[in-house]
Amino acid sequence: MKGKVYIVGAGPGDPELITLKGVCALEKADVVLYDRLIDPTLLQHAPDAEHIYVGKISRQTPFNEQERIESLMVSYARIGKTVVRLKGGDPFVFGRGGEEALTLLSEDIPFQIIPGISASYAAPGNAGIPLTHRGIASSFSVFSGHHAQDSTGDVDWDIAAGVQTAVFLMGAHRLKKIVSSLINHGRSPSTPAAVIGSATTENEKVRTGTLATIAERAKDIPPPATLIVGDVVSIGTTLSSNNVSLARLIRKLHSETA
Repeated sequence: MKGKVYIVGAGPGDPELITLKGVCALEKADVVLYDRLIDPTLLQHAPDAEHIYVGKISRQTPFNEQERIESLMVSYARIGKTVVRLKGGDPFVFGRGGEEALTLLSEDIPFQIIPGISASYAAPGNAGIPLTHRGIASSFSVFSGHHAQDSTGDVDWDIAAGVQTAVFLMGAHRLKKIVSSLINHGRSPSTPAAVIGSATTENEKVRTGTLATIAERAKDIPPPATLIVGDVVSIGTTLSSNNVSLARLIRKLHSETA
């Protein structure tokens, strides 16, 4: 009897942002194959399952690691196991979930996709930056920072430079290249920009500036990081400033009444 594979999006970082359906899949899992950026507390939803780490680090991961992961899913399912492939963010947003699903289909393995919250909108949202805002931006595009190696790579820089809000995932190591490519393709150096590291977690860091300044201001932020470019960043800056002012006022009131 064949088992079943659940390809589950774990969300952007905060373990409470996994979906209820994702938790239900973990609770019935026999095997959990989990990625590098998964919060380990999520594995507590599958206490009796076998936990297998299959995390990948760019430039340090063997080229055939993805094949090994897919082979594990297939082999465990063939012996009747319920497998959860636990992936950061959403498995179909730069998560190679489509490749894994196609492999399962070709091997006649039952599977189900359980979407997750993507950092592409959760990272800016948690930092108070709307991707769209009436009168400022009615569209946004999401790009892979991994593919921003040069101006002739997989990123369509004309689209990236022209869209009202551009979001780059996994771009910390290539931030300078992304910024220079956007400017070279017509984006104004004065365009507001923000970099958010470790989004939605207790280690979250947010740096804001412009395309001309953001690489320097965000140089202390390690991966994973999300870059947002567009006038909507100014909305987040306003909200953040007001939140800080409100927090200071509350502390002052508490100190005066203590």
